Amino acid sequence: MDYATSDARTPLGATADNGLKIVVVGGFGVGKTTLVRSVSEIRPLNTEETMTRAGEAIDDISEVRGKSATTVAFDFGRITLDARNVLYLFGAPGQERFWFLWDRLFSGTLGAVVLVDTRRIDDSWYAIDRLEHHGTPFIVACNDFGGPGHTPAEIREALDLDPHVPLIDCDARSRESSKRVLITLVEHLKTVYAASAGATAPAAEEVTKSPELAL
Repeated sequence: MDYATSDARTPLGATADNGLKIVVVGGFGVGKTTLVRSVSEIRPLNTEETMTRAGEAIDDISEVRGKSATTVAFDFGRITLDARNVLYLFGAPGQERFWFLWDRLFSGTLGAVVLVDTRRIDDSWYAIDRLEHHGTPFIVACNDFGGPGHTPAEIREALDLDPHVPLIDCDARSRESSKRVLITLVEHLKTVYAASAGATAPAAEEVTKSPELAL
């Protein structure tokens, strides 16, 4: 299997004391690989393979005609927060045939981003269901594909989102926009863990303080 990477960036440094894990999930072709690639400080590991005609009978590509490659395991990126803390980003594959990998990716996860294409909202149901099943805090980020606009209330109703789950717009191609997504998630994590009886959120607090994520 070939592993595709983006342009050269900062090489990996020494191992940090604390590795904080965040997962990016969502339907097929919603921009998970793009988001990880845009915000990672290192050359991301992308387990992408070229899509073939044989796969058309398995994966529904009717809404992603321009897509030529797809993730078959996971994407991996990294953001150094400070000398002791590193944020690890894992992008989950979107096709139904790879969903069996998700439960393992969720293990040890601090929180998750559900990336949504509002033209295909139904594709987000499984991600939200699995995160709720695992009790993993998450936010929803609507990636901009230039489709018809929807109000936040319409999207919340379509996804049956809890009122406390943050919902934001983003452009996964933009580093600044992707950073805002992560900051929104971390702020949500601090609220969730602070509200949990006897729970603390030191890891989330470290992420929020980090100059790497300051806008």
